Parts: sequence; structure tokens; C-alpha cells
Amino acid sequence: MVLALSATVGALIALAVYSAVSGLRSNILKAKKTGLKYIVLPVSPINIIWQLTYRIWMPLIQLLPKALWEHWLFVMHPDWAYATGQTHFDRLGAETFICVSPGGLLLFTEDAEVIHQITQRREAFPKDIALYRVLAIFGENVLTTEGPGWRRHRKLTAASFNEKNAASTFSESIKQTQGLLSFWLGSEGEEKGTTKSITSLEHDTLTWALNIISYVGFGLRLLWPGQEIPKDLDPNMAKYCTLKPIAGHTMTFPDSITKTLEKIVPIMLVPLPLLRFLPFKYTRSVYEARTNYVQYMHEFLQDKSKEALEGKTNKTGMDLMGSLVQSNYGPQRKETGLTDVEILGNAFIMFVAGHETTANVLHFALIELATNPIAQRLLQADVDKLFGDSDPSTWVYEQSINKMMGSHIGACINETLRLIPPVTTIPKAVTPIADQTITVKGKPHVLHAGLSVSILPVSVARNPRFWPTKPSEKTGAPTDLDDFLPERWYRTRTVGKDFEVETDDKDDYGGFKGLDTSDSLYRPIRGSYIPFSDGPRSCLGRRIAIVEMNAVFAVIFQKYSVELAVDEWASDEEVAKMSPAEKRAVYAKAQDKANGILKSATSVLTLKLHGGTHVPVRFVKRGAERFVNDQELA
Repeated sequence: MVLALSATVGALIALAVYSAVSGLRSNILKAKKTGLKYIVLPVSPINIIWQLTYRIWMPLIQLLPKALWEHWLFVMHPDWAYATGQTHFDRLGAETFICVSPGGLLLFTEDAEVIHQITQRREAFPKDIALYRVLAIFGENVLTTEGPGWRRHRKLTAASFNEKNAASTFSESIKQTQGLLSFWLGSEGEEKGTTKSITSLEHDTLTWALNIISYVGFGLRLLWPGQEIPKDLDPNMAKYCTLKPIAGHTMTFPDSITKTLEKIVPIMLVPLPLLRFLPFKYTRSVYEARTNYVQYMHEFLQDKSKEALEGKTNKTGMDLMGSLVQSNYGPQRKETGLTDVEILGNAFIMFVAGHETTANVLHFALIELATNPIAQRLLQADVDKLFGDSDPSTWVYEQSINKMMGSHIGACINETLRLIPPVTTIPKAVTPIADQTITVKGKPHVLHAGLSVSILPVSVARNPRFWPTKPSEKTGAPTDLDDFLPERWYRTRTVGKDFEVETDDKDDYGGFKGLDTSDSLYRPIRGSYIPFSDGPRSCLGRRIAIVEMNAVFAVIFQKYSVELAVDEWASDEEVAKMSPAEKRAVYAKAQDKANGILKSATSVLTLKLHGGTHVPVRFVKRGAERFVNDQELA
């Protein structure tokens, strides 16, 4: 019996080894036929088991002789492109290369021309849906579908993303930013003109973004501590906005969303029954967050469905949820309307895409501005020119947004998105129906059907072939493309022209169709600046995100400056006694540490800081700065 079992196990191992070796040999031949550079790997970087366990294996592999791993291990880190910049592209001498493993082929590219070809030919290079399946946990949605299903989801969800709702977003962003400042400053801070050291910047920007998307997308007025629910708010909506759990729930609606997103990995990967019965505090907290969120969203769906059946419409914000419900329950019900499960699936994606991504960009942008005082002063100068000391509640979207996008406000937003985009990789695939040809520097290369593709927005935005660049004054590097320099958006284009690619999908799927940057600033080559992707599958909410960012910057920097907190090196009393040179020295320590922390960001859905890592900052009334007005800084 033991002998037979051993023989069976041995045979299975031998079969697995044979399959791996033969698969690798076959895939190497396919890679050679493309004519592109390739590297050989033991396992695909996008293998789900590897992605969940790479932190265990990479240090162990690095214990082996360096010659065995130095030329390939870099690509096994999910955020290698963000962490290593142009290093490995320069070493390979290629902007597009293929990774070969026993399981298949994976193409990486930082070539704007290749990227433009892929994003404009949606049917030839569809989204790699297999990598998005985990995001369908609450229902199929616009992100997890392709083909006819995606067209249906896209047309129904896109209807709410228009300029009227962008204006509503602008007003709400102003209100929420004022709430955020009041939360940070408090009565004591208002009197002193400064906050204490803030270590919760990431959490607070998430709350800010959640409050905005909840209002403009779902008609919910979420509150900051100390705020009261408006008396005229619909009672059916008020229960979702309270700061205490309502009957039948163990947490508030906002907390259920925040905790669900914080714990999204175990929610996506661990079966619900297992979460419920595992005897661990952490898994119980994951189960509690998921259960509360799902229950709230079903109740919200019921309330919206009742409104639709009664012919009521919510005039608050975009009311994305209401418009989706109308497609299935309202008087204008469409045969192509979404099911309840699909409505909940899209609601979840809108919370993720309209909440976490924008919050992360704001979080990183504030740190960059605190670290780069000159950029902050230039931003404030433009805010002064545009708005003076006028009340933000009087600002008019139609009169302001284009001017803001064309100013240093827009330049700072563009530069943050260039350096630290919400995602470092955009997964695509060659259609399984047929091989496809791409052109790389004038030469055609055939990619076999089904090949996986990873577009690297964080890399192409630092590729000197597509961006005007100078030697770095900060680091002495040959280019300044790793530096945070919003003024680069005032440079003249000196490199190339846009690539002409005929799209294979000319249908109108709705949504904003303009550029993500102002016509009055530098216009990147198509494919070289894609923080929201590009083409038919570009981010639906990119205009909303840009509007939010412009509003929050203008409101904050009209009256305040942001500085890195230096508490680790000096107390307030010690700083007060310092000479200008001593202040510069202590601030340089904070700048170096902030830059190091930013480089440690990694991706879980979006690029962010993890493990409690943070950069402490202070918000200071303009005129009361301790550091950022020192002209010799930066």
C-alpha cells in the first residue's frame, strides 16, 4: 500500500515536472517568434499564488548566488516598475519585453507607441478579465466584464458622468474640504493657526473622498465628527449618515465601507462561511465588515427601488445608484437594465474607484508639496491670482475649472499622477480569437492569441524618450523624470509627435471625452501619460477625480500651507530657537525620510502606504509657516 502510494506520488511529481519543462520549452519558442527580448522565469509574476506569497519566497531566493537570480527576480515583485524606475529597462535595452514561464507569456511595456496601439484597439487587446474576477465578489460590474456585457454596463453607468454632475462634485468637494480642515484644526488649531502633527493623513483623505462619492454618487450626506445631520434630509437616507450604528448593525455605514475596503484581500479570497467560523479576532472583524456592508447596500437598494417604483427621483448629486436602479425599476425601465446583483456590483466598484484612488492621489500630493516647498509656493501664488480671499462657496465651476487646470494647481495634480499613479500596472491581453501585430519602433511583431499584457503607466511617464528632460538638480541623475517638478508642465514639447492608431471600437459609450490635462499646459504624447488608462476602457470617473483634486487644492492652499512634521528631530521649542540654517538642516532630514517612505508604497488594488507607515505633516495658516517660506529650501 505504502509502495503504491509512493509510486503514485512520484508519478504525479514526474508528470508535473515534465509538464512544466515542456510548457516552458514551448513558450520560449513562442517568445522567440515575436522577435522581442525575453527573460525566462520559474513562475509567472501574475500567478495568484505567487502574488500572495512573494514576500516569503523573494528573500529566500536572494540567499542563492546572485548570478542565479539578478537578471530576472526584479520582475517578480508586483510593483517593480514603481520601485526600480528605468533601471531594468536600461539594462535590457528594451522598452517592451516578454517574460516566459511554464504557465505562459507576459508582455511588459513602457513604450508610448505600443501602449497607444493596445489601448485604442479594445477588441484586439481586451482587458485581462481573469485578473479582475475577484472584484466581482458583490456582483458583475463595469470593471469585471468584457464584450457585450461590458457595453451594457458601460452605457448604463456612464450616463451619470457629465459636466452637470462634475459641477455638483466641485461644490461638494469644497464643502468636504472645509469639513476636513475643521476636523484637522479644531478650535485649538484655529486659534493657534496650526494643527498638531497629523499622522492620520491617509485615513483622513480616504474619509474626505468617501464623503464626496457618497454624496455625488449616492445622495448620502456623510458627516465629519462634530457635524449634525441636516434637518431636511430624507429620513430614509439619514440612517446611512449617522455616526452611530443603527438597529440591526454593529457599525455605521461609512465604517462598513472603510473596513470592507481595508480588508478587501481576505474578503475576496476567503469563502464567507470560513470567515464566519474561523476562531480568530481578525477574521471575525473581516466577516463583520463584509456583513454590515452587504446588509446596508441591500437596504439602500430596497430604498432606491421603492423610490423608482413610486416615480420619485433624487435630485442630489449624480445619484449613480438611483440611475442604475431606474434602469430596472423605474418607468423608463430598459430591457437591458441591470439586475440587483449587478447594481450592487457596480456600486462597490464606484466606491473603490471613486474613493480610494482619489484619496491616495491627494495623500501623496500633499506629502510631495510639503516635501517640495517651492512647488507649494507657486501653487499658492496661482490660487491667489484666481480667487484672492473670496469665499470658496461662491466659486463657480464653469468659470473656474479650466483656469485651475491650466494653473500650477493643475500642474501639481498632473505631476503627482505622473509620478505616483493610482495603479502601476494596467492588465490587458491579446484576444484569444487571433494573433495580433504591434509595431515597435517601426518594426512589426506578432503576438500570439491569449498572451497577457501589462501596460506600465508609472514607467512610460518616466521614459525620457517621450518626455522633455534635463539633468536633475536634486539628485544629479542624468534626467529629472524621477523628481517632483510641476513646472515641467510648462515646458515646450521637444520630443516626437502623437502616434496615429485607428480604433477598432467606434461606439459612443458615454462619459467625459476631453483631455485629462489642460490645453494650456504641456501636452504629453498619446500613450505616455495614462494615469486613468486610455481609449474606450479608460476610467469613467477621471473627470470627477480631476475636479475633486482641483477643488481641494484651491481650498486648502488659499489659507494654509502644509509642512512636514519634524517632531522626530526637534520639539516646537527647539525649532523656535533655531537659525535659518538649522531649520533647513532639520527639515532636510524630514524631506529625506518622506521621500524614502513614498518609495516604499505598494499596491493592494491601488498604490498606497501599508503597515501603518505614514509621513506626519502639519497644516499651518499662511504667514505662520516655520519652514516652507524659507527661500533656500528645496
